[in-house]
Amino acid sequence: MQLGTRWTSGDEPPQAVPEALRHGIHAVDATIPLDQLGQPRPRWTLTWLEGRPIAELDTGVIVTLDADGHAVARNDPEDGFG
Repeated sequence: MQLGTRWTSGDEPPQAVPEALRHGIHAVDATIPLDQLGQPRPRWTLTWLEGRPIAELDTGVIVTLDADGHAVARNDPEDGFG
């Protein structure tokens, strides 16, 4: 079993995050506008399912790796945005 980790959107992901997943996370982070009202930024959670990394943002966006090892971002269908 591998333990996950959390970090704030816009911060550099921890070393435990695979390089290929970082590209997808950075792409998602770039779409999140900076809050001018001082609201906290959403946080990422890294988990592992059957040895594969999954990064989920508090907003429901999920970044995984496809079969070729490329980052793929999607909205969780349960969040109402999908």
